[in-house]
This record gives sequence, C-alpha cells and structure tokens, in this order.
Amino acid sequence: MSLKNVLPGRLGFGTAPLGNMFRAIPDDEARATVEAAWDHGIRFYDTAPFYGAGLAEERLGEVLAGKPRDAFVLSTKVGRVILDEHETGVPDFGEKGGLFEHGNPNKILHEWTAEATERSIEGSLKRLGTDRLDIVWVHDIARDFHGDAWLAKFEEARTGAFRVLSRLRDEGVIKAWGLGVNRTEPIELTLALDEPQPDGFLLAGRYTLLDHEHALTRLLPMAQEQGVDMVVGGPYSSGILAGGSHFEYQQAPAEIIDRVGKLKALAERHGVSIKAAALQFSLAHPASAAVIPGATRPSRIAEDTAALNETIPAAFWTDLRAAGLVSPAAPLPHKACPPPRTHL
Repeated sequence: MSLKNVLPGRLGFGTAPLGNMFRAIPDDEARATVEAAWDHGIRFYDTAPFYGAGLAEERLGEVLAGKPRDAFVLSTKVGRVILDEHETGVPDFGEKGGLFEHGNPNKILHEWTAEATERSIEGSLKRLGTDRLDIVWVHDIARDFHGDAWLAKFEEARTGAFRVLSRLRDEGVIKAWGLGVNRTEPIELTLALDEPQPDGFLLAGRYTLLDHEHALTRLLPMAQEQGVDMVVGGPYSSGILAGGSHFEYQQAPAEIIDRVGKLKALAERHGVSIKAAALQFSLAHPASAAVIPGATRPSRIAEDTAALNETIPAAFWTDLRAAGLVSPAAPLPHKACPPPRTHL
C-alpha cells in the first residue's frame, strides 16, 4: 500500500527528542509538546523503542491514550528490544555516541531476528498503551550504527524482521512497513531484492537542504520506479537548520556552519524563514509523502505548522539554485523552478 494512502497529512511529529535526546526534558514539557501537536491538527506520530530506551514511546502513549485511536496514524520501529534490567556501563551506539544518555536506564537488545521483532512490537504496544500499530519501520540496519558489520545486520533483518512485517501487513495487522534509517544504502539494497518489497521508508537527514545529492541521484529514482514513498525524518539536519548547533547528531563542523550561514542570508534577503525553506524543500520531491520534524517545546510545533504553510516567493528558489546551494536536479516547490533540462 502506498504510504500516501495511509498518512493523514504531510506534516507529522517525530518523537526522538522526547527520549531525552541531547538533554533531559521535564515530563510536563514533553506532555505539553505532544498535546500541542494534536491541537495543531497533526495526526501522524512516529516513535521508536530506541528513543530513550522506551521513554519516547511512554510519553507519547500517555497523551495519545486519551485520543480516539482511529483519528491518528502511529508508527514505531523494530530492532531494539527494551529489557527490564538496567544498563551498568555506557551503551555502544556506534557513531551516535551518547545520543540518549539522559533516557531510561534499561538495557537494549539490538536484534532484528523474527523472534526479536515480535518481542519489540509487543513491548511497543505496551509502552504506547495501544492495541495496534499502523506502520512499522526496521530501524538502523546501517553503517552508522554497525560499521562494517552492517551487512550482517541487514541479512539478519532480511530473514527476520522483513518476513515478520510482510506477514503482518498481509494479514492486515499493520497497514505498511519499511526501513527507518539514516543512510541510503540499506534502502537501495532492499529495493533491489526479489522478495516482497516494503511500502515505503523513513529516511532521516538524507533529503534536506544540506544533504540531498546522494539520495536524489541514486535512491529516489529507484523508489519512484517501484512506487515506494518516503517519509523525511530530520528535515532540520539534527537541528542546525532550526537554530541549533548539531549536524548528524554531533556539533556541526565549520563547513556546515558556513553553508547554513549562506542559506540563512539568502532566506533573510527574501523574507523567508529557514524552517519553511527546509520543510517545503523536503516535501517537493514526488516521492515525499510526509515530513516529521521533532520538537520538545510546544512553541516549536506552532513554528513547524506555520513553516509548512508559509508562502515562499519563486525568486527565493531561483536564487537558491543560482547560488549553488541546492542540487541542479532537485525538484523545488514552485512551478517556476523546474530542474534544468539536460541534453544528451
């Protein structure tokens, strides 16, 4: 099933920050942020066991438990089973370091087998306080978490999680499944398989104003050919495009800060908010079904909603392309800015 037939709108809410990503967030602040998302009409919520070792799911579930279940779409992820015992050392998250050091203290089992997939879903349902999931993503089977061992993890998921989720979809237990990753390679590999294909994918940080060339030239043509949709995660590139200092979940390097400065200067010249440019760029590709920025303050939800609806003049996109700040092949939101033709 096409994700565009499952999702209720083009703006969703990503809950990674609710897992205390980068900082400890008070419970009342997290609760108010989810309520703000609901009050602004957002009806697609994405979460994962990995986000704070179950903390994001717990916080999201606490609020959504009071909402009509048929009124929203809920997605979570498999690949991490949250255990009852507590972590005594520093967990190894690959390149992501201490991403959720302020989350729950529970140990996390990183496993993509069929048995672990079913355990992961069972745990998510309990933490979310719901009887069903709409979309399930296979989480983080990529180099950024596993280094050279990522292909072995992918194979574990192919023979485990992929088959379980395909069965659950065919049985009508879930509406769709796919991959939720920060790299394009696992999705490219999945799309090349002869086995049953996913319905879509959640690609975080790889189709943004700052980073889109690789996805644009390799991944997205494959996805379009197979009719597979994309949910864009991390549209603000870990926060650097929304006033933060992180890029790729780390402190942004000088070259990224410089590029962001040029983007902001161009946006200011046209009276455009950088958030609006970021969200609307990520949604302009025909394969984009939705975008899911994260937030930890209610005011950020209002900003995201306004950014999605902001009118951006065609001249901004024209100047953006002329300045070389966006790929020549990238679809832009305004009809006046089609990708330039190439001649053989």
